Amino acid sequence: MPEVRFGVLGPVTAWRGTEMVGLGPSKCRQVLGMLLLYANRRVDREQIIECAWGATPPRSAINLVQKYVGDVRRALGLDGDSLITVGTGYLLRVAPDQLDSTQFSTDLAHARETRNGGDLVGARQTLADAMALWRGPAFSGIDTPAADTERARLDEYRIGALEDIAELDLVQGDHALAVAELSRLATEHPYRERVRELLMIALYRSGRQADALAVYQDIQRLLVEELGANPGHGLQRVHAQILRADPALAEGAAPRELESLPVCQLPADIPDFTGRTEPLNEVLDLLTGGRTAVVVGAPGTGKSTLAVRAAHRAREMFPDGQLYLDLAGTADVPRDPAMMLAELLRALGVSDAVMPDGLHERAALYRSTLAGRQMLVLLDDAAGAHQVRPLLPPSGGCAALVTSRHLLADLTSAHHVELDVLPSDDARELLAGIVGRARVNREPEQAAAIVELCGHLPLAIRIAGARLASRQAWTLQVLQDRLEDESRRLRELRVGDLDIRANFDLSVRMVPDDSARAFRLMGLLGAETLPGWVIGALIDQHDADDVLDALVDANLVRLMDTDNVGQPRYRLHDLLRTYAAKAAEEHYSLDERRAAVQRVLAAWLALAEQARDLFYPSLFEPTPGTAPRWKPDYAVVDPVAWFDVERGRLLHAIQLAVDWDLDELAWELAVAAVPYYDHRSLYQDWTRSHRVALAATRAAGNSHGEAVLLHGLGQVHIYRDEDAKALRSLKRSLEVHRETGDKRGMALALAGLATMRRVHGNYDLALGDACTALNLFVEVGHRHAEAQLRSAIGLIQLEQGNLDDARDWIDSGLRVARELRDRHRQAVILRNSSKYYQASGDTAAALRCLTRSLTIFKEIDDERCAAYAEQRIGGVYAQLDDHSRARCALERAADVFYVNGDRRNEAECWQQLGELDVRHGESEAAHRHLGMALELWQAIDQADRAAAVEKALEEISQPRVVTGTAETVLIFEREPPR
Repeated sequence: MPEVRFGVLGPVTAWRGTEMVGLGPSKCRQVLGMLLLYANRRVDREQIIECAWGATPPRSAINLVQKYVGDVRRALGLDGDSLITVGTGYLLRVAPDQLDSTQFSTDLAHARETRNGGDLVGARQTLADAMALWRGPAFSGIDTPAADTERARLDEYRIGALEDIAELDLVQGDHALAVAELSRLATEHPYRERVRELLMIALYRSGRQADALAVYQDIQRLLVEELGANPGHGLQRVHAQILRADPALAEGAAPRELESLPVCQLPADIPDFTGRTEPLNEVLDLLTGGRTAVVVGAPGTGKSTLAVRAAHRAREMFPDGQLYLDLAGTADVPRDPAMMLAELLRALGVSDAVMPDGLHERAALYRSTLAGRQMLVLLDDAAGAHQVRPLLPPSGGCAALVTSRHLLADLTSAHHVELDVLPSDDARELLAGIVGRARVNREPEQAAAIVELCGHLPLAIRIAGARLASRQAWTLQVLQDRLEDESRRLRELRVGDLDIRANFDLSVRMVPDDSARAFRLMGLLGAETLPGWVIGALIDQHDADDVLDALVDANLVRLMDTDNVGQPRYRLHDLLRTYAAKAAEEHYSLDERRAAVQRVLAAWLALAEQARDLFYPSLFEPTPGTAPRWKPDYAVVDPVAWFDVERGRLLHAIQLAVDWDLDELAWELAVAAVPYYDHRSLYQDWTRSHRVALAATRAAGNSHGEAVLLHGLGQVHIYRDEDAKALRSLKRSLEVHRETGDKRGMALALAGLATMRRVHGNYDLALGDACTALNLFVEVGHRHAEAQLRSAIGLIQLEQGNLDDARDWIDSGLRVARELRDRHRQAVILRNSSKYYQASGDTAAALRCLTRSLTIFKEIDDERCAAYAEQRIGGVYAQLDDHSRARCALERAADVFYVNGDRRNEAECWQQLGELDVRHGESEAAHRHLGMALELWQAIDQADRAAAVEKALEEISQPRVVTGTAETVLIFEREPPR
């Protein structure tokens, strides 16, 4: 019995011998069409259902598909080896001579070979035979995105074959026949410039010069009006030849472009090409302008895919043909330019008999051969500019498209188009195009997770999609679970000859040894953007610019941006980071890896301490530690800006130190950032950093680090009105410091406890702790803290009614601060002095102290301490019953407290202002301000204060006199005990 043949170049059909096979219902034809669309590949049952019923299939669709597949098998007499079930899909095995679309492609290739051999009649007959296979639009009746893509591809080749036939008719002198066919093609495809070009030549040779010029005018008008473009170089050339009656157009003198069929060496277009609209258009614009475009990007970003798509889109601009070479730039030995030039010259018709031997001679002949032609040269996977330069075509009608993993900065004539990973929507669309939209739509969250775990890298998504396509029994969740295990992620991204790890290996092998080492160790630092100095710390080399540049040029490390303090930032793609970390484990011992991480963290610590010491000179004396230092070639200039930039990375660095059992670095990094956390009121960061480091110090038995961190936590608990937690932390800090004999640490803990006891009205205990702390600070020579403790003791004396002693203590503290030229502490103590003068009845002196204090705080840019001064100024004006000035000061202070999250002092401001409103009979304002105070007191669980405000609100309509609420004053004015 004759073998079955299949037809897709028109309505889907089948023949046995010369007899057409009846396929039954239209759904059977659609099932066969999908099987042929994916001939020799598995097609998922869901894809067949989507084709047959669209978005609303019947409940019985699965059973119906099984039935229709069975009907097709019986109608065609196919055995179990020809049409097989694979998982939840089917696979139809088709030999090349069984499918008309394959036969069509074979005929086109044979026609080109016949033409190149000089047999023009045979070439035309072969093309005519190929066209006879067409019965209508390809895959007619099959409406899916994949079918649309294949239909467009086949139709492009169909029209190209018709152009080739007309061209051969012209070469053989059959001008009338060519005019008829080309006129029809021009009507059906008005934008195809090659059709118009051939039609102009055919008309001119038929003695119809005016008609030929009219064809040009028509296409020129159409392009300008519809697209805003001008005719291409080929049309313009033929137009000029007609105008000057160029002998090359005369009958019997075939022009160069008609001497042979164009060379077309391009790889097949990518049917599921997704996204990349902007870079694709950029490449096409460069090619249109005859420029050299270099597509660069990290391994796996789809450089070759984009280049092939662009080359196919640009084919009409290069009617003389398209050349293609794989330069094997990532191979152990990239291809020799001289050998590749020989290959190009053979494709252009130069025989080996006249082929020159030398590189320069071949390059010269290559350029001469291309001169005057319109050809595109696609050079894939270039190792460097030295390999590309001899292969570039001459300017004029030619253009070159190059892909490389390296920036070809020394290819001066080139314009680079850099590729990054795909956006989320495009990445998901690519996955859907591979595994089937229905399957992705069933598990959208899992699909999103898979592309995220693939880092939106096109190659990784293709591999993941191929694994799913070949494992129809898997849900997307199965692959997601496998990819989430970072230790096996690279192994999962491998199918057939596609292997993400092998792809990365090629790039790393191309860079110098120092760069490869830095790249691998960089994988140990996590998914962070990093400053360039990190590279030097990783490899223990201060001048590492060349090392980093090599990684950037190889697209292994991506330059992200320059931060606000002028540092360029770099990042590893997520999959490259996973690969690098795994490679580091394989190449270096645990001690080597730990030492590299330690150097980076030590460098961060050195910079953090440098920034800390710049906040206010001598204000933040360093807490001694024993962590190593590695000083990078970078200096901090603006400490606040530097900390703003490094804020997230410092938290990550602390966790990294903990992960590598570097507890000393962990706690020192946390403590070094305290002045910044204090300045920005970043209480959450402060708490998180200290808790992470505290767990590490306790696990390591590091008592000193534990005590310092507990003190820091105690201070932030004070800021957050968490009094019980503050007391526990400070008491434990004091105990540990006593155990280790750290007098400085004991003094700091005692100062903090004095603050807390002052808050709770335990003045005797507060005074005892403060005096003990003062003696210890004097003993260890911490004079800045001594100045503040003297002032704090004066405040306690003031609360106890000892005005003379209070003044002496405050004045002595101010003298020490002035001796030290410590402006910050001078401002704090001046603010404390105002309380003494206010208690003494000298309001004018109190305001002078506060005004001077506020001026200093503004000069040193301490917004929060300035707010405390404004709050005190508002309190003094409230006492003077100066409503306007009090309101301005208190509102300014409250705004700052709100931004900084200081709810206690914000509540104080609103309560004071509300009570002043009451005294002035402004009931509406009083309701608003007291209501805000009540809400804040309740939020921080201050029941007594809340009850007092509630009572004031109840009585607000009754005329009465309300005295201002005394301000809660801490020993350190709610600033960290320095």
